[in-house]
Amino acid sequence: MSYISKPAVQANAMSVESMFQQIMETVHKSHLEIAELRQECQELRQANASLQREVREGLQNGNGSRLGTPGTQTPAPSSPMLRAKSPFLTPTSAATLAVPPALYQPSPLSDNAVSCFPFGSRDIPGFYVVIPAGGAGTRLWPLSREEHPKFLLDLTLKGRSLIQATWDRLIPLSSPSRTAIVAGPAHVRSIMEQLPELLPSNLFCEPSAKESMAAIGLAAAILVQRDPNAIIGSFAADHMISGDDAFLSAVAEAVEVAKKDYLVTIGIAPSHPSTGFGYVRLGEKLGMQDAPNARLVSSFKEKPDARTAAAYIKTGNYRWNAGMFVTKAAFLLQLLQEYKPELHDGLQQIAARWDVSENARQAALNEIWPGLEKIAIDNAVAEPAAMDRRVAVVPATFGWDDVGDFSSLSDLLPAESNQPRVLGDSGLVLTEQAAGGIVVPGSGRLVSLLGVDDLIVVDMPDTLLVTTRARSQEVKRLVKKCRESGWKHLL
Repeated sequence: MSYISKPAVQANAMSVESMFQQIMETVHKSHLEIAELRQECQELRQANASLQREVREGLQNGNGSRLGTPGTQTPAPSSPMLRAKSPFLTPTSAATLAVPPALYQPSPLSDNAVSCFPFGSRDIPGFYVVIPAGGAGTRLWPLSREEHPKFLLDLTLKGRSLIQATWDRLIPLSSPSRTAIVAGPAHVRSIMEQLPELLPSNLFCEPSAKESMAAIGLAAAILVQRDPNAIIGSFAADHMISGDDAFLSAVAEAVEVAKKDYLVTIGIAPSHPSTGFGYVRLGEKLGMQDAPNARLVSSFKEKPDARTAAAYIKTGNYRWNAGMFVTKAAFLLQLLQEYKPELHDGLQQIAARWDVSENARQAALNEIWPGLEKIAIDNAVAEPAAMDRRVAVVPATFGWDDVGDFSSLSDLLPAESNQPRVLGDSGLVLTEQAAGGIVVPGSGRLVSLLGVDDLIVVDMPDTLLVTTRARSQEVKRLVKKCRESGWKHLL
């Protein structure tokens, strides 16, 4: 009969107790770290809210009229004359403002709401704006469609679509003669109707969607034929920005860095650990006198999971990648030639014939465009160039939102306390004990909600979407199912 001595039992008990104590200490430490991380995230949110409040309060004069436009955080005006009733703009739907033009004019770097604009010229010599206007905005379906995507919609009910707001924001930096838009054939007519100041020669029509590298590369190749020293800035047509001076300052810095042969991106200060955006890791400072905030890009990071995103924010060394790039057109083509030579050569051949004649341009597009690689600018040149220390970032402080789904859209709309946001005519929405979420009464019929919270209801004449705010990122799965099930005409 074997037995275990008392000292051995005591030793084993002590060993188990020690292990248990170590485990509890580890768990406790993890809880403390999680609590600390939550506290830091909360402090970031509070700091961001405080900054936005200061911006709003700082842009009020003694009579309460607005002197600037805090953009995404500004409630829609209450006056019926200033509030559009539908996100679908018509030539007559833009608000007509009965104010003396000598005293007030639309703020050119924001949401086109009425504001006093005391600044002088903001033109940046030699700077060309490129606005890629593509994508169907599938996460905003059925409001956004392939034939009428989100950049053509007035998603803030201020009388201007997203592409019009983008134009208003950027035009003082370049002028219509140096502002180009790249779009597909289905959207050319609508863009020209919404932007009558756009020169037809500056609307570059791509036959089919080829991702951002082909679109931006085509614009760069055409513009460098017209001006070999052109510096271009690419800004998406469907993003929202708040903070006029901070945006201007970031772009001006980016231009100065671009002159030194860098591909420059503008990094957005993250307000929360988002899993829907890519991230830029900040590297060493460049030490440029005219661009004191500029740094090298250490690396680009794909959309992370929640835990990784929180860890990124905790370090303070990461910024959101908003897809804004500023560089010499010739330098971008040089990078493209190094990393994607076939794509470079194809775009150069098209650009060489672009301004010759309509027939020459169309022949080149028909012959070359279908064979071009479909790839994003980040993957094609930004990521490999960052490894070679040729990508810089200007950390910025302005507010930014890509309006990527109905959840983010609802944050941009005004609402009564504990009520759903309404995009459209609020008289068509009836609620009882329903809080949060967003309702789009696009069909013209009454939408009634009882005892449900955080719902997304998009009622269009030909289809109805009902989901929860928590699952708004998954709407694109329904778009795929519609296509597979024979409902392509609703896309």
